[in-house]
Amino acid sequence: MAHYPRPPFNDPSVKTKEISMIFGPGALTMPVPDYPVTPLENFKLSVERKTPYWMPNSSLDFDAFMSGFLTGPVVPPGAGGAGPWGARERSIFRDDWGCQWLFVPEAGGPMLDPEGKTVLEDITRWEQVVEFPNLRALDWKSKADDFMKNRYDPGKVLHINIGQGCTERFVALLGGYTEAMIALAEEPEACRAFFDRFAEWEIEQFDIIAEHYPVNLVTYHDDWGTERDTFFSEKMMETMVLEPTRKIVSHIKDRGVYFELHSCGAITRFLPYMIDMHIDLLQLQRRANDIPKMKRESGDKIGFCCFTEGIEMGAPVSREERISAIRKTVDLYGQKGGSYSFAGGGSPEDTWDAAFELYCYSREFYDNERAA
Repeated sequence: MAHYPRPPFNDPSVKTKEISMIFGPGALTMPVPDYPVTPLENFKLSVERKTPYWMPNSSLDFDAFMSGFLTGPVVPPGAGGAGPWGARERSIFRDDWGCQWLFVPEAGGPMLDPEGKTVLEDITRWEQVVEFPNLRALDWKSKADDFMKNRYDPGKVLHINIGQGCTERFVALLGGYTEAMIALAEEPEACRAFFDRFAEWEIEQFDIIAEHYPVNLVTYHDDWGTERDTFFSEKMMETMVLEPTRKIVSHIKDRGVYFELHSCGAITRFLPYMIDMHIDLLQLQRRANDIPKMKRESGDKIGFCCFTEGIEMGAPVSREERISAIRKTVDLYGQKGGSYSFAGGGSPEDTWDAAFELYCYSREFYDNERAA
């Protein structure tokens, strides 16, 4: 089988490209391998579990945005005006729903501000209290025109993260998980009615996005658990959360767009529902879920976003350890596709080495699989 060379850092024979960061300001200079097909074509092969040519690398093969980039709604304070993920100090901001957030740099993200005013004190009054953002009032066209003219790359995966899902928004409006879980137990009909209305709003948001952008992949965030277990039972999933979520998933997939669910927590018990909804990809917490087992037992039905196996984000790691971890990731999750990963590092050289190792090792892996 072929062996693919790993060019050294800044090898002048290798094409490079500036890749904008999805979280925070700035860009990375990334190598561009000599692809046999476009990254988009290869990604489609992987998601459809038809042996791809390499394991897709989201840092190189995707053009990824948070949905707020598309319209320029309220932008929280941050370094260089980049929004909350670029901030270096704690900052407070209010989102379009009226929820107050505190950005915590140490955690790398925002949390509900414990000092903020709760938007919705009583779930039974959600229709009178909650103001759904008017999506049609936002300026979609000028942003889209600029993107399509100056940035769009039809060979890459256009990936749009549409933000909070129905239970996450529900928790934010009610001021926290304790209040939200009590509401689920005491007022199931009101909760389900809110989720149904939220699904309509989310579908409207997606439809506007699809009008303006040739999106290939949508990531939807809905955390369903802690690192110990799910927030709610299978019965609550079945009677309140499942159908509104299925409606969102089905609508997006019916438009020919792949669907990825990001969900934090130990949510393995909900895997059958995710498969039943025909979700394409899962982005889960590795330390809370046995994702290699999920891949072995259900990889023919659902795919996975796989961060580099055994590497803690921000932890010091040698080049040899990083390369070994990337190979282990491909070995664990690569079979017949159905997975993509993120190859990066602590320095530009680390990122270069990681990107080439993921590309080259997975090409060798899939060459062997294709020949078997």
